[in-house]
Amino acid sequence: MPSPNPIQIQTNLVFRPAPSDQQNGSPKTVQYSKHKHSRSSYSESSPLTAVSRNNSLSFRPLKRSTPSPNKTIAVINASGRQAASLIRIATAVGFKVRAQLRNLEGVIATEVATNPNVTVFVGELYIRKQPDDEQDVTAYRDLPGILVNHDLITELFRGAQLAFINTTFYGNEIHIGQAIADAAKNVGVQHYVYSSMPDHAKYNPAWPSVPLWAAKHGVEEYIRKIGLPATFVYTGIYNNNFTSLVYPLFCMELKPDGYFEWQAPFHPDAKLPWLDAEHDVGPAIIQLFKDGPAKWNGKRIALAYEYLTPIEACGAFQKGVGKPVRYKRGPIQVKVKIPEGYREQLEALGKLFSLSNKDPKQQPPYFGDQKLDSRCPNDALALWEGPRGLEEYAQEIFPMEEEANGMTWMFDDEDGCTCGSIGSTINIPKGNAEGTADNEGEEDDESFDEGLMMRGLKRDEEDWLA
Repeated sequence: MPSPNPIQIQTNLVFRPAPSDQQNGSPKTVQYSKHKHSRSSYSESSPLTAVSRNNSLSFRPLKRSTPSPNKTIAVINASGRQAASLIRIATAVGFKVRAQLRNLEGVIATEVATNPNVTVFVGELYIRKQPDDEQDVTAYRDLPGILVNHDLITELFRGAQLAFINTTFYGNEIHIGQAIADAAKNVGVQHYVYSSMPDHAKYNPAWPSVPLWAAKHGVEEYIRKIGLPATFVYTGIYNNNFTSLVYPLFCMELKPDGYFEWQAPFHPDAKLPWLDAEHDVGPAIIQLFKDGPAKWNGKRIALAYEYLTPIEACGAFQKGVGKPVRYKRGPIQVKVKIPEGYREQLEALGKLFSLSNKDPKQQPPYFGDQKLDSRCPNDALALWEGPRGLEEYAQEIFPMEEEANGMTWMFDDEDGCTCGSIGSTINIPKGNAEGTADNEGEEDDESFDEGLMMRGLKRDEEDWLA
């Protein structure tokens, strides 16, 4: 249910501060002067060099003129990377935000809840009538006893003129997405931006539907059906997904020999869209709101700032992180406890990007529609010209997130490699011969709330799948 007293507390948190020595009363900025990977953010060969050298110490493109807005944005799942990115920039330029949070745990939820321009509503978007079925709540299909929290959604949209909505698999995503769209239409929301994804089977019957993406596609179809003035952003693979923790699909495993290895089923020579969600979603969405539905109503936008093969992505990551990075094409490995709904997602991705496909031209487009894929990165650059590329992310942000997860490799000496950690623990079930987890007979009472059963400090503090 909505919080009876919205939280509005002063905060000193800022959006991507430039590196500086800590001063009294200033936000703390983590410095990495002691690790050996410090260098300028981009090499001369970086694909973003011609666009912007947008690191903390160098050129930034000129800002667009922005009149002080007098509008309120409704946002759900506000601790997710996309929503949090928007909230940071939107409140910085004068928008008010009404934000739904599942809970107040973690650094991102705290940042959102203590932002003086945000009114927070704490609660789930669904109502659980059968608590004994917790392990099934995260599935995308219809479930008995899982209802929509209409009261919270109605209250969230009270007084809102704009909306940015990124639904997730908590509860029934299609039902919740439809209820949110209905609430927006009922209050006359002027511009509704929905973070969508494709249902690949709609583009080619030979391709499998990826469950959690297909649910978003179903919500998009409903939004179009009811005639909301809406725009649909399709976000690329998050740079921020990479971690040396044993998460499925985007584990950047640090090997004893001192190199990182990323194993995934994607063809090594097929292009994929990439996005630094926490840095670049917010500015892009703000520009959509500034332009308005007159320009963007009904449009699909490929929100990705780099279009790289896995080998090119590993090359950019290597330049940034200062260690060798290798790509290995192989099956998705599941070494941690995960919700059943997310397991189905990974299985479908493994089929969609099949290892049996030897021709990169035959790999299905990430966004389903090859025309949409081919608009990367032009669609995104038309909205925001100062992106943070994968190389810069690997240099500036990845070491900080890794340290927050308890890793120490960024402090290793030049001649040595220490692959240990200083505080993270991981719940790893016994795997089968293919490297996938076998969870039969294990307790699953926490898989709904935790998402993935990981205990790295950073990953435990945010809804990273959003």
